[in-house]
Formats: sequence, C-alpha cells, structure tokens
Amino acid sequence: MISRSIGNNAFSAILAPLSALSMAMLCMSASAAPVTVNIATINNPDMIELQKLSSNFETANPDIKLRWVVLEESVLRQRVTTDIATGSGQFDLMTIGAYEAPIWAKKGWLAPMEGLPASYDEGDLIKTVHDGLTEGGKLYALPFYAESSMTYYRKDLFDAKGLKMPEHPTFTDIAGFAEKLNDKQNGVAGICLRGRAGWGENMAVIGTFANTFGGRWFDEKWQPQLNSPEWKNAVTTYVDLLRKYGPQGATSNGFNENLVLFSSGKCGMWIDATVAAGMIYSSKESKVVGKVAFAPSPVAVTPKGAHWLWIWSLAIPKSSKSQEAAKKFAAWATSKEYIQLVAKEKGWGLVPPGTRMSTYASPEYKKAAPYSNFVLSAIQTADTKDATLQKVPYTGIQFATIPEFQSLGTVVGQAIAGALAGKTTVDVALQTSQSQADRMMRQGRYIK
Repeated sequence: MISRSIGNNAFSAILAPLSALSMAMLCMSASAAPVTVNIATINNPDMIELQKLSSNFETANPDIKLRWVVLEESVLRQRVTTDIATGSGQFDLMTIGAYEAPIWAKKGWLAPMEGLPASYDEGDLIKTVHDGLTEGGKLYALPFYAESSMTYYRKDLFDAKGLKMPEHPTFTDIAGFAEKLNDKQNGVAGICLRGRAGWGENMAVIGTFANTFGGRWFDEKWQPQLNSPEWKNAVTTYVDLLRKYGPQGATSNGFNENLVLFSSGKCGMWIDATVAAGMIYSSKESKVVGKVAFAPSPVAVTPKGAHWLWIWSLAIPKSSKSQEAAKKFAAWATSKEYIQLVAKEKGWGLVPPGTRMSTYASPEYKKAAPYSNFVLSAIQTADTKDATLQKVPYTGIQFATIPEFQSLGTVVGQAIAGALAGKTTVDVALQTSQSQADRMMRQGRYIK
C-alpha cells in the first residue's frame, strides 16, 4: 500500500515504470493479434478440401487467421462481383475464374500477384492457364485448379450392351448411346448434363455445343447470333438429350449434383469438367471406380470450341486491407507444396489438377491418374482466341470476355432452362435471348 504522505513527484516516479510496462504489454498484445484474411470460395470438393487443409498454413503462420465464406457457384459469382464493383472490401481473397480475371484487372479492381517467392516457380504453371490469368503482362490471379471438358462414360454398361465409344465421338454417337443406356427401371439416366440456369452452369456446356455446331455469340460487328440455325441445332440437341434420356429434375442440376449422380451410378454418360476425373476415379465416395472410361467432348460441324478452358483461381481485390497476408496464403494454396500435401493426405488422384507441369511430370500422378495426359492435352489445346468456326470480335470458349456477358449468359441460361422444363419452346427461348442480347449490345454501345 502506498502511503498518502508520499509526494506527487515520488508517486509519479513509482508509477512510471508500471505504466511503461503496461504500455509495452499492450503493444505486444496488439502486435500479436493475427491479421484476418476473409476468403470467398466455391463449394466444390477441391475447395472444401483446401479449407480443411488450411489449418496447416495457419499453424505455420500464426500471425494470419483465415475466415471462410463458402458459397454455391451462382451465389459466389453474385457476391464477389458486387463486392469488388462497389469496393466494399468484404473479402480479401476471392475465388474467380478466367472470365473475371482479365476484365477486373483492366478495370483496376485487382492487385497484381507480384513479388512471389522464387519457390513458387511461376514458370511451372501451364502456359494456357498462366496466360488466362494475365493482363498487360502481369499475373492477377493464382490458379488453384484448371479444367477443360470431356465425356465420361460407364465402360461396364457399354460392354454389357455391346457398345464402343469412338476415339472422337459425334453428337449422333452420343444420342445413340444415351438411348441405349437409358434405363428408367433401374434408375440410370442415359446421359447427365448441367441443367441449372447460369452463365457458368448450363451455359458452360451449351456454349461449347453452340461452338461445335458452328455457332457464335456475336458476328464480327457485335451483332448477336442467338437465333441462328447453328444455335437452334445446338440447343435442340441439348434439350432433346436431357428430356429423352436425362435424369429427373435436370433443371436443378449443376456440376456438383451431376457429380453425385454419376459417381453413384445413376448416369450412363456425363459431359462436363475434366476436374471431376480424380473424384470419379479416386474418391472413396465413388461407386463407379474401375467402371469408367473417357473420351473427348463430342463434336458436330467443327471441333473448334468443343472443349472449354476454365481456371478457378485466387485473386486479391484492391479494396482488401490485408493484401500481403492474402497473397501469402494464395501462394501457399496454389504451390507445389500444397499439391504434395494433398497427395500425402488424400492421394495423388485427388490433387488439384490442371495448373502445373510438374504435377503432370510426376510418376506418382501418372500412375494414380491414367487420364492425366488426356486432360493436359485438352487444357493445352483449348484455344480461347480461335474457338468458333466463323470469326468473332471476342475471346473465350464457353463465354465471351466482355463485362456484359455475365448478365447476358445468365439471361440466356434462364431462357434455355425454361425450354428444357417445357415452359417454352427452343425457338421462343432463342428469340427472347436474341432480343435481350441486342438490347444489351446497344446499351453497351457495341452496336447502334
């Protein structure tokens, strides 16, 4: 107890060291507070696995805390687009694709991925993937996994029915196989395709169908071409396949739903992303391990644009207040080190595919993924600058790399989903889409 008889000066002298100590402790506490990185990502299996394994990063980096917001694909696109367009800074790291990266980089919305450690080995990234995330010579997002598209089919069902998949199947082949494989009595659909409306959902598949049937989104003068014979043939084929030989409730099915259907033995064929191969061949949840074979995506009039290129990647919005911490995690999550971690924890067949040449050079990966060379070739040959039979003013395969496409693709996807559900006809859906596209192109001053 301090005596009241002590003078003010002496009292201050006693408290000064205590105050200094308290301040030092407060400063130490403040400096020890971890930086929070808010991450928006998609509910795909590879991303969910990243969330689980990210505790390894936090243990090695106690000064960084990760906060995850995991969303369904269409919701994710809406949330991150709104956040970055308004500069609200809700997220420090966003899961975006090859569509958003160059557009948002041009707008100045993304922080460039500069100053990466030498161990990251940027030169190891597959060229088409690296180029897809580059704008003005700078990399603006780091690829977590990349994909093209392919045809999966049940080899056991093909053998049982005496069917043989050609090396390069056509849509005529696919329709014939779907009819023979369709077995409603045993709950097996002849074919599964994305039916859920969205520019990155049903339109990812339909966009490649349109390309190979000779269609294009716009002519060289930006005039929409959605009511063309080529688009009608492509969409009619798509609707007929799903109506006649698809699963019930196809309009609700996106990538994840079809993955579950195919993996559980409910689909004879499935045309979708190459990333599903590891989940089908190697996952403990898959009931068709050893029963699946693969082929290229089917073609019609031309092979151009029949298989897509997509890159789920991690990007940092300029509005982030934790850019360095976000970059450190993004570099770790897309590194060789992370791929090795997944191989150790889950097996080589389930590592994030499509991003690094070193993955495809790995003997362990080649052994676990017999499809690896096929997938690598599909990714390397997906040409975003030459994906249509006739010339176009845009780049992209299953999308057109212009800001208006996100809205346009969603509107067209909804119209075609309506035709698939029987609420309208293909002709009406495409005419409606044409009118909407024409209006958007005029508003954007692409055409007068």
